[in-house]
Amino acid sequence: MRRHLEATTESFPIAGTFTISRGSKTQAEVVTCTISENGMTGRGECVPYRRYGETIEGVLEAIRAATPAIEQGLTRESLLTEMKPGAARNAIDCALFDLEAKTRGVSVAALLGVTDLAPMVTCYTISLSDPQTMATQVTANAHRPLLKIKLGTENDAERIRAVRAAAPDARIVIDANEGWTEANIERHLAVAAQANIELIEQPLPAGNDAILADIRRKVPICADESVHATADLAALRDRYDAVNIKLDKTGGLTEGLLMKAEAKRLGFKIMVGCMVGTSLAMAPAVLLADGCEYADLDGPLLLARDRVPGLRYDGSLVSAPLPELWG
Repeated sequence: MRRHLEATTESFPIAGTFTISRGSKTQAEVVTCTISENGMTGRGECVPYRRYGETIEGVLEAIRAATPAIEQGLTRESLLTEMKPGAARNAIDCALFDLEAKTRGVSVAALLGVTDLAPMVTCYTISLSDPQTMATQVTANAHRPLLKIKLGTENDAERIRAVRAAAPDARIVIDANEGWTEANIERHLAVAAQANIELIEQPLPAGNDAILADIRRKVPICADESVHATADLAALRDRYDAVNIKLDKTGGLTEGLLMKAEAKRLGFKIMVGCMVGTSLAMAPAVLLADGCEYADLDGPLLLARDRVPGLRYDGSLVSAPLPELWG
């Protein structure tokens, strides 16, 4: 039976409000790609991100444009040159991976040579708010071993001190989402070092981060908005210590695996991250995170409702996906 591709939109409510330096949202709006062939079906999910110029409508249009080639048998490898990196390609790539595994009767993990994947610790994200509110949220989650704190204001020093006091034993990652400036970054870095912060994500805007090459710091800095795909890595070696690989940026697991290998070769520490999406979006990223320093795959934990079946979370431990979900 000939391949058939279908793309649909879905909305999942967030538990409360998710806030970063660029704004807030209460719904996770996702695009689901389903590819069927010979009685088998593969699925992939993406989260269009306005920061990168993406919209639901634009992603659907890009998937529709690629549909004839996909239905005629385009491979994941050929997809790398047929579509640009981003959310649309991610949904298709992950659906093709899922379809391939189901057609061959093996898991994606087996295809990748990943065996005995143990549950891994994921970051748990605390939204940006005033220092007292953030401290209260951190106190409620102080039992979690790894917290990600959303920052990115003119004066985050009080927030950093407040969250550290609320969780004295937790490992803490800060994510400024491009919200700091050349005028305040060294002050914030100093406070972060005093608070024993483990990693700082994207303190300065992408394209305006060259100063990082000249700043001495005690806390490693991780690129997020500044890095999308493998070709971006080499130019960042002088300013970043780690990179955040997200499948919605790379355009799928196929490119994500290439990027992971090159990042390791260049000496970067690696975080595998996510947008706020469901377990279907996280599932391929869990496999990618194997052997990486950080996993930030808490999207389903932030939702009021996830897919069924979803990934299994035991506190902050996330397990490999079951084939009923993906892979």
